Amino acid sequence: MSIIQFDQVSKRYQASNDVLSQVSFTIKAGELVFVTGRSGAGKSTLLKLVAAIERPSTGTVLVNNQNVSQLRAAALPYLRRKFGLVFQDHKLLYDRNCFQNIALPLHINGLTGTEANKRIRAALDKVGLLHKEKAMPITLSGGEQQRLAIARAVVSRPSILIADEPTGNLDATYAADIMSLFSAFQQVGVTVIVATHDADTMTEHHNNVLHLQAGKLIQTLAPIPAWTNESQANIL
Repeated sequence: MSIIQFDQVSKRYQASNDVLSQVSFTIKAGELVFVTGRSGAGKSTLLKLVAAIERPSTGTVLVNNQNVSQLRAAALPYLRRKFGLVFQDHKLLYDRNCFQNIALPLHINGLTGTEANKRIRAALDKVGLLHKEKAMPITLSGGEQQRLAIARAVVSRPSILIADEPTGNLDATYAADIMSLFSAFQQVGVTVIVATHDADTMTEHHNNVLHLQAGKLIQTLAPIPAWTNESQANIL
């Protein structure tokens, strides 16, 4: 079943050329997809369009059969609850400990108390940081900070996980750990979309690749068989 579809999508910012030009592709539920290309190719813009952070200039973006361009502003927060977002620079709150960082998206959605605490600790455990729930992010290594960002992204149990160059500042060992986490989420039915320039990562995981060059989609590679169970398993 298609969960994300781009149909002749272009994106142009004011006084610029097209950052993306007539891009079309389909992502099925439960796939692990890599978006590749050089800096400036349009990878980050594509991810922002998927997550409804940006809207296309022309063309159609469908997420769960909803046309992002036609959604009212008031409806966008509800759509975005389907997403977990992982940024290259983590965007952690350094004045709060690990537990409090992960609690934030739950509190925004009105979930507190015992159930929230269970989810937070389950997310920390999933990424191997349960023993550091009271630690401040500044005391963590780069790989640990990225794992904390992943825990925050998945604590709300999103159906789609999006990561923008999540291994860009990590050494090979940490990068492999992060990609193993993404693979684990995909195995339980989460649709995972990762922007990366790491060819070794793509070769190892043998999944769908969308390659961008100067804003145009120039290559797609067929994925391995995707997870097909109709009901998503709990990831936490």
